[in-house]
Amino acid sequence: MHPPMIDWQNINTALLDMDGTLLDLNYDNYFWQEYVPMHYARQQGLDIDEAKRLLAPRYRAVEGTIDWYCVDYWSASLNLDIALLKEEIAHLIAVHPHVTDFLVSLRNAGKRAVLVTNAHHKSLALKMGHTRLAGHFDRVVCAHDFGMPKEDIAFWEHLHKIEHFNLYTTLLIDDNHNVLRTARQYGIHHLLAVHRPDTQKAGKTTEEFQIIYSFKDVIPAK
Repeated sequence: MHPPMIDWQNINTALLDMDGTLLDLNYDNYFWQEYVPMHYARQQGLDIDEAKRLLAPRYRAVEGTIDWYCVDYWSASLNLDIALLKEEIAHLIAVHPHVTDFLVSLRNAGKRAVLVTNAHHKSLALKMGHTRLAGHFDRVVCAHDFGMPKEDIAFWEHLHKIEHFNLYTTLLIDDNHNVLRTARQYGIHHLLAVHRPDTQKAGKTTEEFQIIYSFKDVIPAK
């Protein structure tokens, strides 16, 4: 498990995903796999296993689309107050180890830090309020402002129009391999995948992308 080789001398901009990258994905996985089914089961008069069975194909049907990440879509679709339910378990929101040190080091090294997330505005506001990370970014970009997720190459075209980053001096760190593939297709030169997005689950392995095991390993040298 060697740390990735990053030539920070040749990187000016760091594009950073939120859920599963800077933040522990355990919060989101627990929310969608356990908390939502529990409330849906209660609402529909089902046992929780039946609720999970019914929800699974509805999740899969929109996975990778902007609707999958949309709080309002799921509130209307399931007749549940998704934003309120997210707030009820906000104590589970957690920042991955060494992330804050990494973000501080980016600023100290003169690198531009841009949060690029598929999260809905309501989820983004909840998590930024809980973690107080917002002040570390030069810009926060929400995919819902473009109406398309990062899995869509048009997202990167829209982002490039407002951010003007150099493809060859930009680094993207993301836990979603489909997002990384789309960014690579667009031409972003430096890509890093996250080994363990959810600290309660086994890590991901891939030979397709370099992997970050800890943000401590990628802090720019002073």
